[in-house]
Amino acid sequence: MAKKQETAFVCTDCGADFTKWLGQCSACKEWNTVKEVRLGRSSPRQAGGYSGKQSSVQLLSEVDRSRAERLSTGIVEFNRVLGQGIVCGSVVLIGGAPGAGKSTLLLQALANSAANGVPVLYVSGEESPQQIAERADRLGLPGANIKMLAETSVETICTIMDQEKPQIVVIDSIQVVHTKASESAPGSISQVRESAATLTHYAKATGTSIFMVGHVTKDQTLAGPMTLSHIVDAQVVLSSTDDARYRILRADKNRFGSVGELGFFAMTDRGLKEVKNPSAMFLSRSGAPASGSAVTVIWEGTRPLLVEIQALVTESQSGNPRRLAVGIDQNRIAMLLAVLAKHGGLATASDEVYVNVVGGIRVDETSSDLAAMVGIVSSLQNRVIPQDSLFFGEIGLNGEIRPVANGEARLKEAAKHGFKRAVIPKANAPQQPIEGLKIEAVESLVQALEVLY
Repeated sequence: MAKKQETAFVCTDCGADFTKWLGQCSACKEWNTVKEVRLGRSSPRQAGGYSGKQSSVQLLSEVDRSRAERLSTGIVEFNRVLGQGIVCGSVVLIGGAPGAGKSTLLLQALANSAANGVPVLYVSGEESPQQIAERADRLGLPGANIKMLAETSVETICTIMDQEKPQIVVIDSIQVVHTKASESAPGSISQVRESAATLTHYAKATGTSIFMVGHVTKDQTLAGPMTLSHIVDAQVVLSSTDDARYRILRADKNRFGSVGELGFFAMTDRGLKEVKNPSAMFLSRSGAPASGSAVTVIWEGTRPLLVEIQALVTESQSGNPRRLAVGIDQNRIAMLLAVLAKHGGLATASDEVYVNVVGGIRVDETSSDLAAMVGIVSSLQNRVIPQDSLFFGEIGLNGEIRPVANGEARLKEAAKHGFKRAVIPKANAPQQPIEGLKIEAVESLVQALEVLY
């Protein structure tokens, strides 16, 4: 009797698996996304594990601590996000919306690497070699040393990589390749998982660095099973800002560098160009000062970044005032409004409050509390904040201003951009004065408001 085919029920949005079909995924709460898939058998390449050799027990003190060799992409911002270069044998998953510039960025990186004598291979399953060659011509990239392959079979790709022995390989994209280890259609949950696992095993066994391009879902998250994120060494996403000219490359996972590191690019007719001064990109303020606008310094990855936070407080026309935040946690804004009413004596219960981080960037750290609070007070009282003033600090529930990390580096970044005054936590006050910057160190919300006005 033939062996019964094993199946699983997997959500096509988040990758969660279940023992039976469900109308609604209990993990992501989406309807009609649970599909039945056939489970494929493990391929010979996967049977030995990811290391490519038999493992053995050893003492932690005996482990080789030499740093992995890194290859430069020739793009400083790309290197920064990856952790100062490409680690040999690493697997990087890069995602983004259609037209974000994923293929353009990788083609530029391959051209720079090939120019330095690094053997590279571009595997395309979506575009023809002619289309990629036309893009390279349009971008002004030399294609003499970039090898092309139009193929979707993982086994064939691995065979050709064995013959060509490239150091850097781009798979465009992981959703269109397929492996014999799974009988499902290309792009299905099991196919994406098995294909990524096979390519990852090859990278670890041979020391080849592989970039896999991934599609995104309607909520801008990487498509495919959740295990895909666990398989790869790094996961980066290229997204647009409110200004369509700019792109932000963010590392959501990185085993060889900082998580949350950002790289900034401008989209031009010659491809993606690095933005040397990203703070200026988010501080394109109008000439006339207005109430509700405050500037803060956030810490992204390994560097400070100046951003503008705007607040609007207006009288509610209904019995249920709205609280809306874009680019910042809405629950935190609600908490700051409660602290302002309790310890600042300024109630906003009957007002609608809107808070926005200019430029489309997302602020996740608490150092922006003081700037958001100052912006809300400025709009509430219709009083203008001087444009050369800067604010950062975490606000506690008792109205205290708590210190944040890397305070002196934030202040130096502000002074470099011409700011003259900084209201900061007392614990972050530098021991040595910073030229051109007046420091106002405060301990409580009341003191901050007194210094402000």
